[in-house]
Amino acid sequence: MIRRSRTVLVAVAILLGLASQALALPKKVIILRHGEKENDFALCRIGLDRSLALAAQFLGQGAKHSLFASGEKPAAIFGITLHTLELASPAAATWEMPVTTFSVVPLPGIDLTPQLNLRTQQAVGALMDDPRYDGKTVVMVWEHHHIADQKMELKFPDQKVTLRQLLNLDKLPDVPDTWPSQTYDFFWVVEYGTTGSRVPTSFRMVRQEFTAPFDKVPSNEWGKRAKLPMGSKCLP
Repeated sequence: MIRRSRTVLVAVAILLGLASQALALPKKVIILRHGEKENDFALCRIGLDRSLALAAQFLGQGAKHSLFASGEKPAAIFGITLHTLELASPAAATWEMPVTTFSVVPLPGIDLTPQLNLRTQQAVGALMDDPRYDGKTVVMVWEHHHIADQKMELKFPDQKVTLRQLLNLDKLPDVPDTWPSQTYDFFWVVEYGTTGSRVPTSFRMVRQEFTAPFDKVPSNEWGKRAKLPMGSKCLP
Protein backbone atom coordinates (compact mmCIF):
# COMPACT_ATOMS: atom_id res chain seq x y z
CA MET A 1 0.00 0.00 0.00
CA ILE A 2 2.81 2.43 0.90
CA ARG A 3 4.63 1.61 -2.33
CA ARG A 4 1.45 2.15 -4.35
CA SER A 5 0.86 5.50 -2.65
CA ARG A 6 4.39 6.60 -3.45
CA THR A 7 3.88 5.58 -7.09
CA VAL A 8 0.69 7.62 -7.26
CA LEU A 9 2.39 10.64 -5.72
CA VAL A 10 5.25 10.44 -8.21
CA ALA A 11 2.80 10.15 -11.11
CA VAL A 12 0.83 13.17 -9.87
CA ALA A 13 4.05 15.20 -9.47
CA ILE A 14 5.08 14.35 -13.03
CA LEU A 15 1.67 15.32 -14.39
CA LEU A 16 1.71 18.59 -12.47
CA GLY A 17 5.20 19.34 -13.79
CA LEU A 18 4.10 18.68 -17.37
CA ALA A 19 1.01 20.80 -16.86
CA SER A 20 3.06 23.72 -15.53
CA GLN A 21 5.38 23.46 -18.54
CA ALA A 22 2.42 23.37 -20.92
CA LEU A 23 1.05 26.56 -19.35
CA ALA A 24 4.38 28.41 -19.45
CA LEU A 25 4.31 31.31 -21.90
CA PRO A 26 6.24 34.58 -21.97
CA LYS A 27 4.35 37.85 -21.82
CA LYS A 28 6.61 39.64 -24.28
CA VAL A 29 9.52 38.77 -26.57
CA ILE A 30 11.79 41.55 -27.86
CA ILE A 31 13.70 40.48 -30.98
CA LEU A 32 16.58 42.35 -32.54
CA ARG A 33 19.51 41.64 -34.80
CA HIS A 34 23.17 41.92 -33.82
CA GLY A 35 25.04 45.11 -34.71
CA GLU A 36 27.11 45.98 -37.76
CA LYS A 37 30.06 43.62 -38.12
CA GLU A 38 33.68 43.83 -39.20
CA ASN A 39 34.14 40.10 -39.89
CA ASP A 40 32.68 36.72 -38.93
CA PHE A 41 33.94 37.07 -35.37
CA ALA A 42 33.55 40.68 -34.26
CA LEU A 43 31.43 43.80 -34.59
CA CYS A 44 32.88 46.88 -36.23
CA ARG A 45 33.15 50.19 -34.37
CA ILE A 46 29.61 51.19 -35.37
CA GLY A 47 28.25 47.87 -34.16
CA LEU A 48 30.03 48.36 -30.83
CA ASP A 49 28.58 51.87 -30.56
CA ARG A 50 25.14 50.39 -31.23
CA SER A 51 25.62 47.90 -28.40
CA LEU A 52 26.39 50.75 -25.97
CA ALA A 53 23.53 52.87 -27.31
CA LEU A 54 21.05 50.04 -26.87
CA ALA A 55 22.15 49.53 -23.27
CA ALA A 56 21.86 53.24 -22.47
CA GLN A 57 18.65 54.04 -24.28
CA PHE A 58 16.49 50.93 -24.80
CA LEU A 59 17.54 47.69 -23.11
CA GLY A 60 19.69 48.46 -20.08
CA GLN A 61 18.66 49.18 -16.51
CA GLY A 62 17.54 52.80 -16.30
CA ALA A 63 17.48 53.14 -20.11
CA LYS A 64 16.28 56.51 -21.39
CA HIS A 65 13.61 54.99 -23.71
CA SER A 66 13.26 51.62 -22.01
CA LEU A 67 11.29 48.88 -23.74
CA PHE A 68 10.43 47.46 -20.31
CA ALA A 69 7.53 48.52 -18.13
CA SER A 70 8.27 50.51 -15.00
CA GLY A 71 9.80 48.24 -12.38
CA GLU A 72 10.24 45.41 -14.88
CA LYS A 73 13.48 43.67 -15.82
CA PRO A 74 14.15 41.06 -18.51
CA ALA A 75 13.81 37.48 -17.33
CA ALA A 76 16.60 36.58 -19.76
CA ILE A 77 18.61 37.91 -22.67
CA PHE A 78 19.24 35.22 -25.30
CA GLY A 79 22.06 35.21 -27.86
CA ILE A 80 23.25 32.75 -30.50
CA THR A 81 26.43 33.93 -32.26
CA LEU A 82 29.54 35.87 -31.28
CA HIS A 83 28.03 38.98 -32.88
CA THR A 84 24.84 38.69 -30.82
CA LEU A 85 26.78 38.05 -27.62
CA GLU A 86 28.86 41.16 -28.26
CA LEU A 87 25.78 43.30 -28.89
CA ALA A 88 23.82 42.00 -25.89
CA SER A 89 26.58 42.06 -23.27
CA PRO A 90 26.53 45.80 -22.36
CA ALA A 91 22.79 45.74 -21.70
CA ALA A 92 23.02 42.46 -19.77
CA ALA A 93 25.82 43.91 -17.63
CA THR A 94 23.57 46.74 -16.43
CA TRP A 95 21.17 44.12 -15.03
CA GLU A 96 24.06 42.10 -13.56
CA MET A 97 22.87 39.08 -15.53
CA PRO A 98 24.52 36.77 -18.07
CA VAL A 99 23.58 36.43 -21.70
CA THR A 100 21.93 33.03 -22.10
CA THR A 101 23.74 31.77 -25.18
CA PHE A 102 22.64 29.00 -27.52
CA SER A 103 26.07 29.17 -29.06
CA VAL A 104 27.13 28.71 -32.66
CA VAL A 105 30.73 29.70 -33.41
CA PRO A 106 32.04 30.15 -36.98
CA LEU A 107 34.44 27.47 -38.17
CA PRO A 108 36.45 27.55 -41.42
CA GLY A 109 34.74 25.71 -44.25
CA ILE A 110 31.76 24.62 -42.12
CA ASP A 111 28.17 25.39 -43.09
CA LEU A 112 26.67 26.58 -39.82
CA THR A 113 23.06 26.55 -41.04
CA PRO A 114 22.12 23.18 -39.47
CA GLN A 115 23.58 24.29 -36.12
CA LEU A 116 21.79 27.63 -36.31
CA ASN A 117 18.54 25.83 -37.13
CA LEU A 118 18.91 23.55 -34.12
CA ARG A 119 19.98 26.25 -31.66
CA THR A 120 17.08 28.46 -32.76
CA GLN A 121 14.66 25.60 -32.18
CA GLN A 122 16.21 24.87 -28.78
CA ALA A 123 16.04 28.52 -27.76
CA VAL A 124 12.36 28.80 -28.59
CA GLY A 125 11.72 25.48 -26.85
CA ALA A 126 13.27 26.91 -23.68
CA LEU A 127 11.44 30.22 -24.08
CA MET A 128 8.01 28.66 -24.50
CA ASP A 129 8.27 25.77 -22.01
CA ASP A 130 10.42 26.98 -19.11
CA PRO A 131 8.30 28.22 -16.17
CA ARG A 132 11.02 30.78 -15.37
CA TYR A 133 9.86 32.80 -18.38
CA ASP A 134 6.13 32.43 -17.79
CA GLY A 135 4.51 35.87 -17.88
CA LYS A 136 7.90 37.55 -18.25
CA THR A 137 9.77 39.55 -20.91
CA VAL A 138 12.66 37.93 -22.75
CA VAL A 139 15.07 39.62 -25.17
CA MET A 140 16.37 37.61 -28.15
CA VAL A 141 19.39 39.04 -30.01
CA TRP A 142 19.58 36.88 -33.10
CA GLU A 143 21.11 36.18 -36.50
CA HIS A 144 18.87 37.81 -39.12
CA HIS A 145 18.37 34.79 -41.40
CA HIS A 146 17.00 32.92 -38.40
CA ILE A 147 14.69 35.76 -37.41
CA ALA A 148 12.88 35.72 -40.73
CA ASP A 149 14.00 34.50 -44.15
CA GLN A 150 11.46 33.16 -46.62
CA LYS A 151 14.11 31.55 -48.83
CA MET A 152 15.59 29.67 -45.87
CA GLU A 153 12.18 28.51 -44.74
CA LEU A 154 11.59 27.05 -48.20
CA LYS A 155 14.91 25.17 -48.01
CA PHE A 156 13.68 23.32 -44.92
CA PRO A 157 10.03 22.52 -45.66
CA ASP A 158 9.86 19.76 -43.04
CA GLN A 159 10.88 21.88 -40.04
CA LYS A 160 10.54 25.35 -38.56
CA VAL A 161 13.87 27.17 -38.60
CA THR A 162 13.13 30.87 -38.03
CA LEU A 163 11.74 32.83 -35.11
CA ARG A 164 8.99 33.97 -37.43
CA GLN A 165 7.82 30.36 -37.75
CA LEU A 166 8.64 29.09 -34.26
CA LEU A 167 6.96 32.01 -32.47
CA ASN A 168 3.91 31.75 -34.79
CA LEU A 169 4.48 35.21 -36.23
CA ASP A 170 3.62 33.77 -39.63
CA LYS A 171 0.02 33.55 -38.40
CA LEU A 172 -0.22 37.33 -37.99
CA PRO A 173 -0.73 39.93 -40.72
CA ASP A 174 1.88 42.56 -41.52
CA VAL A 175 4.87 40.59 -40.21
CA PRO A 176 7.70 40.76 -42.78
CA ASP A 177 8.58 37.37 -44.25
CA THR A 178 12.28 38.31 -44.46
CA TRP A 179 14.61 40.43 -42.35
CA PRO A 180 16.63 42.54 -44.85
CA SER A 181 20.39 41.94 -44.81
CA GLN A 182 21.14 45.68 -44.61
CA THR A 183 18.81 46.39 -41.67
CA TYR A 184 20.29 46.46 -38.16
CA ASP A 185 18.20 49.04 -36.39
CA PHE A 186 14.76 47.65 -35.53
CA PHE A 187 13.10 45.76 -32.72
CA TRP A 188 10.30 43.28 -33.21
CA VAL A 189 8.09 43.37 -30.12
CA VAL A 190 5.89 40.30 -29.77
CA GLU A 191 3.23 39.95 -27.07
CA TYR A 192 1.18 36.94 -25.95
CA GLY A 193 -2.17 36.93 -24.18
CA THR A 194 -3.29 35.23 -20.99
CA THR A 195 -5.37 32.45 -22.60
CA GLY A 196 -2.38 30.14 -23.13
CA SER A 197 -2.49 30.41 -26.92
CA ARG A 198 0.93 30.29 -28.54
CA VAL A 199 -0.22 32.60 -31.31
CA PRO A 200 0.85 36.17 -30.41
CA THR A 201 -1.82 38.74 -29.69
CA SER A 202 0.22 41.65 -31.06
CA PHE A 203 3.29 42.51 -33.10
CA ARG A 204 4.97 45.83 -33.68
CA MET A 205 8.19 47.08 -35.19
CA VAL A 206 10.12 49.73 -33.27
CA ARG A 207 12.89 51.68 -34.92
CA GLN A 208 16.13 52.22 -33.00
CA GLU A 209 16.40 56.03 -32.98
CA PHE A 210 19.10 57.30 -30.65
CA THR A 211 19.64 60.67 -29.02
CA ALA A 212 22.95 62.23 -27.94
CA PRO A 213 25.58 61.05 -27.28
CA PHE A 214 24.60 58.17 -29.60
CA ASP A 215 22.82 60.18 -32.30
CA LYS A 216 25.50 59.21 -34.87
CA VAL A 217 24.54 55.52 -34.67
CA PRO A 218 22.74 54.71 -37.95
CA SER A 219 18.94 54.60 -37.90
CA ASN A 220 17.88 53.80 -41.44
CA GLU A 221 14.38 52.90 -42.59
CA TRP A 222 13.36 49.25 -42.88
CA GLY A 223 15.10 47.72 -45.89
CA LYS A 224 17.23 50.81 -46.58
CA ARG A 225 21.01 50.67 -46.40
CA ALA A 226 22.64 53.11 -43.98
CA LYS A 227 25.37 55.45 -45.18
CA LEU A 228 28.45 54.43 -43.25
CA PRO A 229 31.44 56.73 -42.82
CA MET A 230 34.61 56.05 -44.79
CA GLY A 231 36.99 53.77 -42.98
CA SER A 232 34.31 52.25 -40.75
CA LYS A 233 35.56 48.72 -41.56
CA CYS A 234 31.96 47.52 -41.42
CA LEU A 235 30.93 44.87 -43.90
CA PRO A 236 28.34 46.02 -46.44
